[in-house]
Amino acid sequence: MSRDSDSMMDEASPLELLRSALPGLTGAKLRVAEVVLRDPAVVGRSSITWLAGEAHTSPATITRLSTALGFDGFPELRAALAREHGRGVQAGWERDIGSAITPDDPADKVLSTLAANQFSAARNAMASVDLDAMARVADRIVSAQRVQLFGEWGDAPPAHELYLRLFRIGIPVWYDEGAYFAQVGASLLGPGDVALVISRSGESPIATKFVQVAREHGAMTALITGNPKSSIGTEVDEPLHTGTGVGGSWTDYFAGRSSDSLVGALLWALVAQRVPDRIYDRMNQGDAPVPRNRTQGIFDSPMH
Repeated sequence: MSRDSDSMMDEASPLELLRSALPGLTGAKLRVAEVVLRDPAVVGRSSITWLAGEAHTSPATITRLSTALGFDGFPELRAALAREHGRGVQAGWERDIGSAITPDDPADKVLSTLAANQFSAARNAMASVDLDAMARVADRIVSAQRVQLFGEWGDAPPAHELYLRLFRIGIPVWYDEGAYFAQVGASLLGPGDVALVISRSGESPIATKFVQVAREHGAMTALITGNPKSSIGTEVDEPLHTGTGVGGSWTDYFAGRSSDSLVGALLWALVAQRVPDRIYDRMNQGDAPVPRNRTQGIFDSPMH
């Protein structure tokens, strides 16, 4: 049965054809099918002689199996396997990395794409950030007896950086990662304190519980997020929108993370503006000794 390349694209996967045929295969044909299913990408770029050697059979057996599956012969089956693998790689890449960068892009194009995404995220943040809300959160952080931060997995880096910067200027701040620590940390808050979550998606059962416990204890709750209408966004007192949505790939996530970091840096700068005397004291007196379990390398080098 002759097939052109356009019709092949719309037909069943060669791997599905093989899997469907497996129950009726025996002997050499079964061995050929098992080799193909074990590593279709390799078979898709190998010769019939190689496949015959791997399956301990003859090229004629491979040809007969190919025609039984509806192909003109092994070359057509091999081409279908190669196309199937290529589509799978492309689909996997786009689900994870996105379509803005391709596997074949040169390094300079990858760099320019990432830089453009960062620039776009910064512009989105400038247009979306509620500066009055940021000021309210900064005011409360300065006066709080305890500030509790929460961020996990991909949200941990900007949350941890904000923790380090606030701690460096003398803010009584703690950083939680994980369900148990988050719930205990939130339970230690009181009226006048602050619970701040960084969550790109605004969807996390652990972070939601963290916010609920903090509110029960009278603390102000805030969220830095790309989705202010998320479940956490509707729970907190101050949802701080970074301007870049969640997206569905790493490229989108990278852009959003840039905007999260920018908003976190803005919040830190607003807090620092409200306590310039602490900056002056630290510059002139040096960093005072503090317990190892709270610093462990924080002051090894200045953060600028």
